[in-house]
Amino acid sequence: MKISSFSFALLVCGSTVAAFTSISMPQRQARSVVLQSTMAESGAPPATSDPSGSIPESDIPTKLPTECGMDYIPLATMLATGQLAEADQFTRDALIKISGAKGKGREFVYFTDVKNIPSTDLATIERLWQQFSGGKFGYSVQKKKWRQSKENFELFCRKIGWTTQDGDVERKLRWFGASEFIYDVKKAPEGHLPLTSALRGTSLLKKLLTHPVWDNDDWKVEP
Repeated sequence: MKISSFSFALLVCGSTVAAFTSISMPQRQARSVVLQSTMAESGAPPATSDPSGSIPESDIPTKLPTECGMDYIPLATMLATGQLAEADQFTRDALIKISGAKGKGREFVYFTDVKNIPSTDLATIERLWQQFSGGKFGYSVQKKKWRQSKENFELFCRKIGWTTQDGDVERKLRWFGASEFIYDVKKAPEGHLPLTSALRGTSLLKKLLTHPVWDNDDWKVEP
């Protein structure tokens, strides 16, 4: 299938997560530093989302397995507090690291890098997205939509809300300037997040959706 020229790079940046009322000021400052240092590494324009409210720190998962030394607590915190734009950017930045792309001096992931992503880490990322979206978001959800679309990218984008109607013209959502993507669990279509760059074509997305971790349901098992 010939892919038309899509000038959309499903990319956004994040900012720090809102402070918790149950966390002391030094802890807030430390967490803010952690979040700032782990985000916005993809060179994308800024985008933020409104937090859904403060939650007890005890509600943030801390047992988050990784084979790459990644700290996924910031991701869990962003998702738990409804900062989906920031969580979305963190996810892409994490893929750059755990795929080995960053170690090669690149700030983006080639489709050929996907085979290097440990199933352990991808499973951790997926469980967090699933947990805090009520099963609405995640790569496994997108895989289901991809199959339902019979691997037709245009239909897939339509199903997960990556397109919009401008008069008589259907187009992809824009990320330049104010992002048109929906960072709201209640309002976004199923499978809308996380976003994957299609700037270099659809090969990266396809590889992520056919990663071996999705071959069975082992990824669903909590550590």
